Amino acid sequence: MLIARDLSRHLDPVIFARDCGIEPDPWQAELLRAMPRRALLLCSRQSGKTTTTALMALHRAVYDPGAPIVVVSPSQRQSAEMLRTVKGLLGALDGAPDLAAESALKIELATGSRIIALPGTERTIRGLAGVRLAIVDEAARVEDELLAAIRPMLATSNGSLVALTTPAGQRGFFYESWHGDASWHRVRVSADECPRITKEFLDEEMRELGPTRFSEEYGLAFIDSEESAFPTTIIDNAFTGEVLPLWA
Repeated sequence: MLIARDLSRHLDPVIFARDCGIEPDPWQAELLRAMPRRALLLCSRQSGKTTTTALMALHRAVYDPGAPIVVVSPSQRQSAEMLRTVKGLLGALDGAPDLAAESALKIELATGSRIIALPGTERTIRGLAGVRLAIVDEAARVEDELLAAIRPMLATSNGSLVALTTPAGQRGFFYESWHGDASWHRVRVSADECPRITKEFLDEEMRELGPTRFSEEYGLAFIDSEESAFPTTIIDNAFTGEVLPLWA
């Protein structure tokens, strides 16, 4: 019976998610079943993007023996939190592979697969190879050089790359990729599309944060930093030769 259930989990990651104690929202179910090779997740705070990518990592670790999986975040604390989510899902999964090794920033399953969580700097991830899945958390806030270091890891394995974030200005890898070519699978989930976030909470956040910060954190707007001396559009057009009025 468990063998048949395990086959169902392998073929349908939504069944896998449910057996980990998660009932996916429609967008989560679609993404889990698609398992795209290149994905950008532009999702509000508390929308479930971390849980979704943790499920993707765990599913790969369970059913792709020997797979190296890398989770990168701007800080070690954030990377450890993502790994803690993976461990919680693993603990809820009946019949899951045993843990062969465990630390604050790494787990290895009896399948030989390992999930490694690292702070997101170019220096911390060099030397890793054959990665089957790389997850970049808070991708709008990591260094652009990080992507140059991640891509070679995926070369020999034809591995997958998933970047998730809320917006952080009109600069950087995530912003440019989101508005770039069609090679990325894109998912956009604002706070008002999440069934677990109430209108009352959002109204309170609007009052506390103000419209600019609220639109970034919950409405997914790419806005210029309030600390910038000039809007990004003026800076960009200084290099293109296009003349804009000062109030543009």
